[in-house]
Amino acid sequence: MTQVKTRFAPSPTGLIHFGNVRTALFNVLLSKKSTGLFLLRIEDTDFERSREEYIQALQEDLRWLELDWQEGEDAGGAAAPYRQSQRTPAYEKYLSQLEAQGKVYPCFCSAVELEVSRKVQASAGKPPRYSGKCAHLKAEEAAQKKADGAPYTLRFRMPKDTTLMFDDVVRGQQKFPAEDIGDFIIRRSDGSFAFFFVNAVDDALMGVTHVLRGEDHLTNTPRQIALLEALELPVPTYGHISLIVDAQGAPLSKRSGSLSVQELREMGYFPIAVNNYLARLGHHFVETELMSLDQLSQAFDQSHLGRAPARYDRGQLDYWQSQAVQQVAEGAFIAWIAPAIKGSVPEEQIDAFARAVRPNVIFPHDARVWVEAVYAEALPLSDDARTVLEATNSDLFRTAVDALNEDMDFKAFTQRVKQASGASGKGLFLPLRAALTGQTFGPEMPALFSLMGYERARHRLMQHVLSS
Repeated sequence: MTQVKTRFAPSPTGLIHFGNVRTALFNVLLSKKSTGLFLLRIEDTDFERSREEYIQALQEDLRWLELDWQEGEDAGGAAAPYRQSQRTPAYEKYLSQLEAQGKVYPCFCSAVELEVSRKVQASAGKPPRYSGKCAHLKAEEAAQKKADGAPYTLRFRMPKDTTLMFDDVVRGQQKFPAEDIGDFIIRRSDGSFAFFFVNAVDDALMGVTHVLRGEDHLTNTPRQIALLEALELPVPTYGHISLIVDAQGAPLSKRSGSLSVQELREMGYFPIAVNNYLARLGHHFVETELMSLDQLSQAFDQSHLGRAPARYDRGQLDYWQSQAVQQVAEGAFIAWIAPAIKGSVPEEQIDAFARAVRPNVIFPHDARVWVEAVYAEALPLSDDARTVLEATNSDLFRTAVDALNEDMDFKAFTQRVKQASGASGKGLFLPLRAALTGQTFGPEMPALFSLMGYERARHRLMQHVLSS
């Protein structure tokens, strides 16, 4: 049985975002479930926009997400090199094979001619495809045009009177009449190779068995199958996953909330949170709990990949982040919030502080709110806390100051205030929380009360006695 091999083949023209990293994740999950291989190939044939720093960044992003590859860039393998910019000899070889078979021809049509042709076809309700004008040029005519220095592309002759069919693991059987596709360019006039050609050839030469990619590539697939069949190269199994859209149903973009993996990392997201969110974005899992990458791969099923657009929801991403925060080991949690609390929490209280605030922290900067709530000399008040305090009679705080002593825990303190003032429930606890922490919500008050200590608690209560 052939070993499953999937791949991720990004173009290094920018930082990787939700859409392309989800593609990488699905291919990793498929390969891991099948005990196969995941390959990383760099499609850097856009010489003007490809950058070495983006190649390094994408590798750092994938490693941070634990989307490790077993073959390809920096990992090596029998099909090296794994950068398309270094694979020109292989492309030349297979182009020569197509030329020898008469399956490519030079096209001298200008960009203006092609645009006019497309507009005419569109006005007639026909799919835009090459008219075939240069397909029947005699050899001597083509040679003369080349000799005259006329720029030309090389087009692949699509098989005539055929229908290209394949079973898409997401979308079922697909049928594309060859006449609707037309002859397409595989080498541009500047000598560079087109995506259709190099992408298909590399998949075959690198032994890729399964290609999961975005549905925007669906119409590329019949072209690539035709090329591979003409070259007698193996055709992988294809699956075209739904695109990610924003709240309005438009393709997700940076403007509508898409974040790069680098931004996610800098914001403090945990890799497991990002993976759990992305894995469910366009794939149905029966399991609803936070899962490791191995658990996600075991539960992954190609038949559960959806066809409908996957709607991006930042709230859901943050939900999985909150789940990750609650499950991370205590030491790792403390290290994660360390930059936000450094120098503000006494060393001997760090463990207790971390335990107290963890349920109310989603990102490291959230811990800073509770640093101030416990330790700030000048306590900042939230708008809600200010409203509560303005509506509370200062007698409650005078009673609270009188009830407080150094050896008292929060339960005993509130019990004495309740007995002395007659206040209870929300009318007791909400004003005390607002006065002591500057917030109307948050971690359990007994823990915060213990951390702030008698002197700080008394000082904060006195401020609301004196301000009346």
